[in-house]
Amino acid sequence: MNLYLLAAAAGEAPQSQFGFVQAMKEGGPVAWSILAIMIIMSVGSFYIMFTKLFEQNKVMKQYKSVETSFWRAPSLREGATKLDKDSPWRQLADDAVKAQEDHHKMTDSLESHDYMHGSLQRSEDSINAVLAGGLPFLATVGATAPFVGLLGTVIGIYRALINIGIAGNASIDKVAGPVGEALIMTAIGLLVAVPAVFAFNWLQSRNRKIAAMLSTFSTDLLAYMNSNGAVKPTTVAAPAPAAKPAAKPAANPTLNKS
Repeated sequence: MNLYLLAAAAGEAPQSQFGFVQAMKEGGPVAWSILAIMIIMSVGSFYIMFTKLFEQNKVMKQYKSVETSFWRAPSLREGATKLDKDSPWRQLADDAVKAQEDHHKMTDSLESHDYMHGSLQRSEDSINAVLAGGLPFLATVGATAPFVGLLGTVIGIYRALINIGIAGNASIDKVAGPVGEALIMTAIGLLVAVPAVFAFNWLQSRNRKIAAMLSTFSTDLLAYMNSNGAVKPTTVAAPAPAAKPAAKPAANPTLNKS
């Protein structure tokens, strides 16, 4: 009998609604504003992540034409025409051609070398600056998103304490909503920050690899110009020799006797 009454009372008791939407409603406009900021951070992070990854893959793929066709050309100008117009390698080659044309105006050989080296260095710096674009946003998101989520957590805990003070007791139905909203804000902040940090470190490492490739290419260009084309990278394979025609089979002496 007692079990029956308890079951009936439990069935007639109001059922509390818990969930993401209900938790956000508990937080009010502040919680929704923080969530909107988190969404903007996350969308911006993934957009930069994929666009920079595509850009880096394109640059690395274009480098193959440097190894296969550029250094086989008889001159820098002709070699530059074999590179893609929108590639950083074409930019470096064009700047090298311009520096080679302008260095004759220098009266001192040392000054001409410094001028060509400085021209290529400025070109490298401009390319690296383009490749690094957007990465500060990832670093900012990775550093600030947990604190933005923590702001929502603090507000949720504060609302829970207010509910406790108004009700006069710390019953679960008074604090579950605000505390749930607070925990959700913390989780969202971490979900936004962790991919941004991983993407920033990964893209930075790939940028360093590209920067090393640019520096190597720039050094090879400078050596090529200062030696009037006599010095080329040792990694450039020489063209394969033409295959010799197959030897004719010897005549069968048995057939000749017959």
